[in-house]
Amino acid sequence: MAVSCPRCGGPVRPPDLMHSEWRCDDCGPVPPLHVAEHVGPEIVASALATIAHAQTAQGRPPVPVWCPWPLPPGWTMTGVAWAGDDRTGVRATAVACSGPAPLRGGPADVVLVAEEPGVGLGNRFGGIPGPDPGALIADAISDTAGHAGELGGAHAKIKVGGHPTPLWSVKSPTDRSAYAGEARGMWLYAITWPASAGYLLAEHVVLHDLSEWLPPELVYGAPSPYLHGRA
Repeated sequence: MAVSCPRCGGPVRPPDLMHSEWRCDDCGPVPPLHVAEHVGPEIVASALATIAHAQTAQGRPPVPVWCPWPLPPGWTMTGVAWAGDDRTGVRATAVACSGPAPLRGGPADVVLVAEEPGVGLGNRFGGIPGPDPGALIADAISDTAGHAGELGGAHAKIKVGGHPTPLWSVKSPTDRSAYAGEARGMWLYAITWPASAGYLLAEHVVLHDLSEWLPPELVYGAPSPYLHGRA
């Protein structure tokens, strides 16, 4: 496992005699981000067991591990990560997938993040300042609000854990697109590279929680560069 800061990707120091929490020199106390260096059924099953054990040890509710299922044609799962440890519980999870871009072909990547407020993992992948997307979502809702002041229409509507879920496009660097919303009381992000791959969310996307069931038919690909420091 590679361990880093969820907010900036930099190195972190474990708890010691002076500090009871993991620390990043730039970001301060953070839940450590663990990234599996390879991906496959045994590795994903082990990661899910680790996440479940950390939550049980702290008496915390399960953290969803969202993955498109069924996968879009030609797509594979390319990585899994989580932020937290046995002492504090898991605060965020991330799953990476890769496949053909929906419009122009070529390779495309998506990282799906579920996180508690303030972790900053989704904002990091999205290239978004701050610890969470709340203000940007509010701006996006305001921009799409109707003339009578109704709640603005979402930019994407996907099914998450069996429930229709709105996502809003939030401002991000031009090399990617970032969508954010809420599911099961946690922030939900979908970040795609290149930016045009965001059209994937216009298709019939269904997110399944791998912590509930790991499909034996899930196909795995080469490790995602975005989970390993490219973003």
